[in-house]
Formats: sequence, C-alpha cells, structure tokens
Amino acid sequence: MRAQGRPSWGIVATTRAPLPDILRFAAYHLDLGADRVHLLLDEPNRRAVRILRQNPKIDIRVCSDDYWQRRKIDRPDKHQVRQSKNADFIYRQTDVDWLAHIDVDEFLWPKTPIPDLLHDIPDDIPAVRIRPIEALAGDDDTYKAFIPEGPRRAALVEALYPNYGPFLVSGFLSHTQGKLFVRSGLPEISDRIHTVFQYKQLLPCNTELPQIDLCHRHAPSWDHWMSHYRYRLQHGSYKPGLKRNTARALGGLNKHELLSWIEAEQGQPGLRAFYDEMSAANPDVRARLEKHGLILHRPLALDQKVLKHFPGTR
Repeated sequence: MRAQGRPSWGIVATTRAPLPDILRFAAYHLDLGADRVHLLLDEPNRRAVRILRQNPKIDIRVCSDDYWQRRKIDRPDKHQVRQSKNADFIYRQTDVDWLAHIDVDEFLWPKTPIPDLLHDIPDDIPAVRIRPIEALAGDDDTYKAFIPEGPRRAALVEALYPNYGPFLVSGFLSHTQGKLFVRSGLPEISDRIHTVFQYKQLLPCNTELPQIDLCHRHAPSWDHWMSHYRYRLQHGSYKPGLKRNTARALGGLNKHELLSWIEAEQGQPGLRAFYDEMSAANPDVRARLEKHGLILHRPLALDQKVLKHFPGTR
C-alpha cells in the first residue's frame, strides 16, 4: 500500500471489547481513510471475525492459544504486555508507511488530512506524538482539552477541579502521554504503548502533531466508568504502582491510592462526586471549562459510520 508522494497509514489495536464497540472503532477509521486497520481479538469473537474480514482493509486475528504458540511466546498475563507484543508483531508485517497503536475507545480527529501531515515529517523523525482529549459526561460530542505542561498548568487545573484536579496530570482521568504514529520499516522496534524503543533504547519522541486530536472516550458516563472501574483499579490505568502527580505540594497520591482512599472513606457517593468533578458532570466544572476555552466539540458520528461500512450489523 505504499504510494510515492502519499504516505499510507494504519492503526493497530488489541481488544476484547463488545462487537458494537469494535465496529464503531473500525468504521470510524475506515471512514477517515485508514489504509489498514489491524485488529487483534484478545478473546474469540466469531461474529466479529465474520463481519470484519469482509473488508479488505481490515486485518483481523484471534489471539488464541494457537496464535501465541505459533509465535513461540507464552501468552503474557498482563494485557498491556499482550498489547505491546501484538503491536510489535504487526509492525514487522504491516504494509503501511506509518502505524499508530491505539485503543478501541480512542479515535483520531485530524484537522488536516493525515497523509498530508505525515508527508511533511522529516525523514530522520521515527515517530510523532498525538495528544489526547478526554470525553466529558453526557454528550457524545464533547471533550475537555489537553492542558500542556507549563508554569501555569498546576494552578489552572486546581482552579478547574478544586477537590481532585491536583492529583491528576492535566486533570485527566486517563493518560496524557498520548499515542504515537511510528514510521514503518525501522529495525529492532519495540512498542510500549505510549513510547517506543529501538535496539532496547528509548527513542525520543518529542515531535508532536497538534493537528490531530486523540479523542479518548475513557469515561463518557457514570455507568460506563463504574463498569470498568474495578478492573482498571487492579490491572489497568488506575493500578497500583503508578507515578504520583508531584504538582501537589505534599507529593500527591497516584490514582490507585486516591481512588482507594475515596472509596474507603466515602464509598460509592465519594466516587460519584469524584467522577462528576473530573468528567464535568458537575455544571460548575463545565462552566469553568467553558470560561477557559477548554471544551472541544468532536462529532464522531460513530453509529452512522457503522451503518455506512457495516450495514445490517447493529
């Protein structure tokens, strides 16, 4: 799929999400113009395979025991390691010029066509970073903007989210590092989800593409957040051992420590208050975000794109 003058691009994701979520993710990025959508199913889903394999731009694989045996790898226990191993595997095989490793709750929103942006990247830049924006509660089209690092960020975050904001980098529930587009064909590349290594050395990925938002639908509703909360607390983005946000004077707590403390002291009402503040379900928070120009509208139209690319499957 490499075309002279027009870089081809693709995405790779490992997922065990329900079929409707997988279809929304695939349909959206097909509609955006992805030349290849690599999907690796972390658990069997025959209907997903049957539907998705009909599109020639979709490469779908089931990560069964046989899959790992063929690769001569013991199936990693941690899903983050499985994601990285799968991304490495696809990177070595993909036929596109640039590959982004993202999750099925993340959607690229370019303000300029992606091939045009990638075409302008200097040849000596191996990867470019895309920063996230994070979904707000109650509106499928509304996100809060990423607040870049700088001398005013800590004060602004505390003003926006006075109770819990200082514990979270940029006031985000999930990651702020973003994801990477990596140039294909480089030797000894190893993916680490938010970073990339070459010859076992961390590659500096300081070039950013501000023309692309990574729309992260991490917690678009209270019910959605709670349905994922326990797993994330033990194994995912709130797991033990994460770094603390040192912006707070006393060193702060990491997300696992913060949420565990809230739950122990205040139970589910405390978690609900935390969610309402950080997702701007609280109208005062939303008003402050509006005042500072930090609310973004990104109408993804996911269901319409599923109907377009996978008619009759909803």
